[in-house]
Amino acid sequence: MPEPRRTVVEIAVQDVAGVRVALAEGADRIELCVALGLGGLTPSAGLVRAAVEEAAQESAEVSRAGFVHVLVRPRGGGFVYDSDELDTIVADIRFAREAGAAGVVIGALNEVGRIDREAVARFVAEAGGLDVTFHRAFDTLPDPLGAADALAELGVARVLTSGGAARSIDGVDGLRALAQRVDGRLQVMAGGGVRVQDIHALIAAGVDAVHLSARESVSGAPSGPGGGDAAYDITDPITVREAVAAVRDARS
Repeated sequence: MPEPRRTVVEIAVQDVAGVRVALAEGADRIELCVALGLGGLTPSAGLVRAAVEEAAQESAEVSRAGFVHVLVRPRGGGFVYDSDELDTIVADIRFAREAGAAGVVIGALNEVGRIDREAVARFVAEAGGLDVTFHRAFDTLPDPLGAADALAELGVARVLTSGGAARSIDGVDGLRALAQRVDGRLQVMAGGGVRVQDIHALIAAGVDAVHLSARESVSGAPSGPGGGDAAYDITDPITVREAVAAVRDARS
């Protein structure tokens, strides 16, 4: 009999401490980003290098398995980019590849709200064999099933989606339909408000991975009138541990 499909746990992390938590608690990979409050933006060069080095030091086997995936999104406010922004995305993809990341997370739409095929093809080419994930810009598309076909043709490895809902568990029917449509040509990763208690139902829908931020807000030192909110995010090890356990339980 064929082995059952292995569902992957991906954790969105914003710092090296989060990388360490994800490694220690058994996550399969991370999406490295900053500004999760904006939906995630491109991390700094220093953070990318440090994350890759941390994964390599922790376990050469984990690093080879593709642990660090870098979000490349230059700003919030939608996914339609001008030529300067597209050039920046390409440069950041190149840097992530040269720094040793295993994958990049990208997305771009055209003026009518559909996949910018030319831009995505350019991103895939620059990734040069790295795994490419299309991010939750997917959840804005009017024809997600047709878009999934296009992404598979463009060489994208997976799509991060909530099934078009605010939370993945509410989009489970869409996730199931998507998994059936792509039939292994494209990995489907459920992301968007994923809670540990949702994981069994999401796996039953046929997704290949679950994506959580597992973040907790903590209070920092006062930052003054020009420093923004004093609170900041950390990666909660208990949530990561419970998510990994839930996926393992669903596999058994």
